[in-house]
Amino acid sequence: MHTVLTIDEIQAAYRRISDSIYRTPLEESLYLGSEDRHYYFKLESLQTVRSFKIRGALSRMTTLTAAAKEKGVATVSSGNHGSAVAYAARLLGIETAVIIVPENTPAAKTDRIRFYGGTVLRMGRDYDEAHRLGMAYIAEHGLTFIDAYYDDPLIYAGQGTISLEILAQNPDIDTIVCPIGGGGLITGIAVAAKALKPDIRIIGVQTEACPAMIASLHEHVFYEEYPVTGDTVCDALVGGVGKLSYELLGDLLDDIIEVKETTIRQAVKHMILNERQIAEGGSCTTVAAVMDHAERIGGHHIALIISGGNIDGALIKELVTE
Repeated sequence: MHTVLTIDEIQAAYRRISDSIYRTPLEESLYLGSEDRHYYFKLESLQTVRSFKIRGALSRMTTLTAAAKEKGVATVSSGNHGSAVAYAARLLGIETAVIIVPENTPAAKTDRIRFYGGTVLRMGRDYDEAHRLGMAYIAEHGLTFIDAYYDDPLIYAGQGTISLEILAQNPDIDTIVCPIGGGGLITGIAVAAKALKPDIRIIGVQTEACPAMIASLHEHVFYEEYPVTGDTVCDALVGGVGKLSYELLGDLLDDIIEVKETTIRQAVKHMILNERQIAEGGSCTTVAAVMDHAERIGGHHIALIISGGNIDGALIKELVTE
């Protein structure tokens, strides 16, 4: 797999997928900003399948051969990417779409995968174990693996289309704050944004429960797997980092911030009760970063990536009543 990702590839991806996705809103926060500082939510939580993941999945799957489509596709996912692959398969007429998820994946995510026609297989106690078991299953059955974040530039290019929309919607955006799990989202966003506006600042955010990219970049070690410490509401962000992201992100990031789980929980509650937006914990790391590190983030027109809205109903009840 080559490791080149350019604005040309991202623009090409947008041409392939734009008719099948939403151009999600970029809405100013009613509560987070001030006279000199304005925050805007890029609401991928309102995207088809309620997650940005459809962009990367479609970017990759629209390039499949007829033979590959006939055999079927599969992926390993904590939920959102799986929903995206299932939905993309339905759009493209691919009958077999197997989604392998960790055993603790919330019902809100597996229900959506099945709704779009995907076959759900639960394997492993966490994402890393599910990935090991799932890749063996995929190889055994001859399915085309649709990468979630590891090193497929077509996936990264699809995620990068978010930057094309943000800067078209508001050319004044000077800072983009983005959650980091495997790193595919922020890497695609950063490549596109820096190409279009070289002085734009890109800030990544990770949960304290699994700061894999922070450790990788600070220690110069590619952590393909990384442990989770304590409880987390950021199931979509845990596990190791992607190889392509690790190779590229160090030269693209302006800062990377670790946020507390307690603040993330407050951020989810804030989004629901104040901003009137349903957003999952991993998405709300960007809001948590503003709550605890506004001066460090800086900027005057700041886009906060709200990457998904597939939060479990029971967790919503728990958080809003805390």
